[in-house]
Amino acid sequence: MPVGLFRVCLLVITAIVNHPLFFPKENGTIPENTEEIIQKMKEREESLRLEQLRLEQEIADQEATQKALEKAAVVVEEGKEEKVRWDMWTALSMVIFLLIELWRQDFQEGNWQDIGGEEDDMAVLGKAFKGVALPDKAVLASFYEKRILGTTGDMARMREMVEGFADDLLEALRSVCNRDADMEVEDCVGVGSMYENWRVRKPFVCDLIVPFAPPEPYCFRCQTWCSADPFPPDEQGYGTIKVCRADEDATGCICDKTKLGEDMLCLLHSQVSSTRPSSEMEDLLCFKNTQYLDADQVMKWFQIAVTKAWNRISHKYEFDLSFSLLDSPGALKIKFKSGKSIAFNLTPVVQYENSDVYFISHFPRSSLAADIPSSTHWFLTFAVYERRFIQLVSKTLPANACHVSCLQILSFLHGKQCSLTGPSGLTNYHLKTVLLHLLQARPSQDWAPEKLEARLQDMLKFLEKCLHEKKLYHFFIGNGKVPAELGFPIIFQRAEPLNLFRPFVLRRDIYRKMVDTFHEMLRNMSALINEYTVHIPLAHTNGIRKEPL
Repeated sequence: MPVGLFRVCLLVITAIVNHPLFFPKENGTIPENTEEIIQKMKEREESLRLEQLRLEQEIADQEATQKALEKAAVVVEEGKEEKVRWDMWTALSMVIFLLIELWRQDFQEGNWQDIGGEEDDMAVLGKAFKGVALPDKAVLASFYEKRILGTTGDMARMREMVEGFADDLLEALRSVCNRDADMEVEDCVGVGSMYENWRVRKPFVCDLIVPFAPPEPYCFRCQTWCSADPFPPDEQGYGTIKVCRADEDATGCICDKTKLGEDMLCLLHSQVSSTRPSSEMEDLLCFKNTQYLDADQVMKWFQIAVTKAWNRISHKYEFDLSFSLLDSPGALKIKFKSGKSIAFNLTPVVQYENSDVYFISHFPRSSLAADIPSSTHWFLTFAVYERRFIQLVSKTLPANACHVSCLQILSFLHGKQCSLTGPSGLTNYHLKTVLLHLLQARPSQDWAPEKLEARLQDMLKFLEKCLHEKKLYHFFIGNGKVPAELGFPIIFQRAEPLNLFRPFVLRRDIYRKMVDTFHEMLRNMSALINEYTVHIPLAHTNGIRKEPL
């Protein structure tokens, strides 16, 4: 029994001693933890390997991107160099093209200025003129004598009557104007076809220009399109007129261009003198809030002044005076009790410096200023110099030269054609410009009276060439060969040539009408001349009998 109890107690003690809660067997879990750690290490190794692969891929992508950028930079740099080379070639090509174009224009201009006595130059022109036969010398002589020559005496009598009345009217105008506030009107000057002795179509209309100047202490300062400040292409041939005080600097003070502070004062100009009331400038016929002379305001003032002047002297005359055309503010008409009438144009102008070039406010019966940019832009007229040039050249030509006869015949035929087919852009001023160019180009002996037919052909061929090229240059502007005896301003001789056909380049309908009218005139020329020509005696076949002009 004791032995058994001892065994039971030993067993219990042994069980208690080996219980894991009292003495845990640490080494017993090692195999399980080691496998788990190994498994985690393998997973970690695999994740690191994947991360390494990803990083290697990113590095490879970055290297590829860097190489692509470097390659693109090289391509761009090569492209820039190529573009620079291409731009250089393009610029060089443009320069060569412009030089060729300038040479071509100079060559063409030299052609009409240097055609001299070379008949072959004119033979290559005039495609539409081919097949058109001019009447012979006898028919032309009879036509000129019967239809045109008889009007010379009528023009002289009308000029004398109109000039006398215009002088009286302007004298009355000066008396009704306020000498301290109104414009000062000078004596009128006759210009145009009536004073150049080539007008043929009735009714005869005298063109008189009236220079005027501002009252003291003001003056006009004129600026043209060929001065220092460039004008847009559509404003070539125009200028502006600024009304300034006589003691004012032409360039203007900086106080007029810069806004001074309230505490600053210009030492040259007081506040009273530098700021002009707008009403004062409007009284001086300037455009609203400017110092630039307004052509519309000038014409309104001139019409009112002429009306007042006529009211003062109307009792002296046995006829009525009225404004004949609404779109021509200076167009006047004398109406006699018998029903007859005489029309003339009285147009105010501003003299350019000390020359006989004038800024004209309005062109009567003309398309030269049909599209005036604004009422502050004035067109320049060289009519006085044109008249002087014709008179100067006429002194060197043979007796009874045919230059005026050519212009009269073409003007008559053009007028008759326009009465049949309607007006066109071609005007008598274009015809006169053609004559001026040929007068300068051809020697004096080529204008002998027996060469009328040949010179008519020259004018028609020259005009057709200009219509084809859409280029008819103003005779004086850009012409360095103007005779020095005329005293023509050098600034206009050095200017770029002014193309009178430029307005028709973009207006194709008017240009087409002008060309069609010209071609119709060529086809109808013989018929029109024969219509106004009677039976020709043999005595007229030897030449053209004219009165001296």
